[in-house]
Amino acid sequence: MSANNCCCCGGVDSRDQKLQEIIEKYKNTEGALVPVLHEAQEVYGYLPLEVQKKIAEGLNVPLAEVYGVVTFYTQFSLNPKGKYKIQVCMGTACYVKGSGAILEKFKEKLGLDVGGCTSDGKFSLEACRCIGACGLAPVITINDDVYGRLVPDDIEGILEKYKE
Repeated sequence: MSANNCCCCGGVDSRDQKLQEIIEKYKNTEGALVPVLHEAQEVYGYLPLEVQKKIAEGLNVPLAEVYGVVTFYTQFSLNPKGKYKIQVCMGTACYVKGSGAILEKFKEKLGLDVGGCTSDGKFSLEACRCIGACGLAPVITINDDVYGRLVPDDIEGILEKYKE
């Protein structure tokens, strides 16, 4: 995890201070909510309810509006993300070619459900709609790495590349 995501070495206090600075920067700006959410997610790595409450209070907008924006846009996350963000494409081409079994294998190997993050912060698992590599179906991404034409037996070897 990056220093911004660390809560064991004073990271929480400095993150809260940074959030306050972000809110102050945008406080009187029309349409500030989305930029504040983006910057807050950069600081925390995700947008837990406590952070959403602080943003709502700081910008004087209803918490329901903040939550609505966070849950509507896919770039925002309510859950922590791992160092390695695994996305399994569940779009039509990938699904027809077996991405459901690929997703199940990741869940089994990592002991995670979709949206989860391993306790060591190394891996998070997401299902997404279309990666745009339908010719390589089924496809996954791990951060910026793309893997295609997968079968469930490929998953263990792929994960080994990221275990340091």
